[in-house]
Amino acid sequence: MTPLRRKLRVLPGRKKMPTPLQMRKGVYILPNLVTSVGLFCGFFSVVATIRENYLLAAVAILVALVFDALDGRVARLTKTSSQFGVEYDSLSDVIAFGVAPGVLAYRWALEPWGAWGWLAASLYVICGALRLARFNVQVNLVSKKSFVGLPIPAAAAVVATTILMYFFLGGEGATNKHITLLLLIYVLAGLMVSSVAYYSFKEIHFYNRQPFWTLLLGIIVLQLTIAEPQIMLFGIFSSYALSGPVWALFRFFRKGEADENDDLSDVIDTSHPLHSLDTEEESSL
Repeated sequence: MTPLRRKLRVLPGRKKMPTPLQMRKGVYILPNLVTSVGLFCGFFSVVATIRENYLLAAVAILVALVFDALDGRVARLTKTSSQFGVEYDSLSDVIAFGVAPGVLAYRWALEPWGAWGWLAASLYVICGALRLARFNVQVNLVSKKSFVGLPIPAAAAVVATTILMYFFLGGEGATNKHITLLLLIYVLAGLMVSSVAYYSFKEIHFYNRQPFWTLLLGIIVLQLTIAEPQIMLFGIFSSYALSGPVWALFRFFRKGEADENDDLSDVIDTSHPLHSLDTEEESSL
């Protein structure tokens, strides 16, 4: 190579970016392959939606949810966690649980609403991407017991299981113009970027000893899911989506009662002589 060509390889004022050591060593195959399967399911859901096979598209999103739950656990079990896998998982989630449910919701229920419909679907995708970006930034700053905002896989599962329930109840094809479904997408988008806390289930270790009733409860839930999968899946994911706002309201009213009790204790001066005299009289009685 001539000296002139060597000089032209890097433009003036620009520095050649070094290749990360991790990338020079390669990437881990198994966890990233599991992530790729989830990404494939998300893309297949988009294709099924275009073909107006909404039921199959919803099932594909739920299958992607399974592989999304597996890739992180596979990486931890095989000790193959990497920054590349974390970033790839986030990009996969944007497609599988952001774009795919957004397109599905638009073609299935929001298209008759015109501009309001595609704006709602686009807002869902944008809020899902923002939720993932915020999670990546705050992953080491917040408690592992809870998530900040509704996780995007759970929001996608609500959309998918709603479609399963629609077909289970006898519906076919796209829905009519119903405002409930339009509001549902807006609510899910808002919950994803909210500061509402959701339980993360990260502290549940199935390989440790648990009370006997938990095994019995797990068997009952598994049997009910096998018997009526549409109803159970819709109930589970809808209850999880509602658990955050319900728990937030519970804590709000509980805090209000505590503040009210503190205000009453501030009004009653226990150090006043009359108050101490009344207390002594009551105790003597």
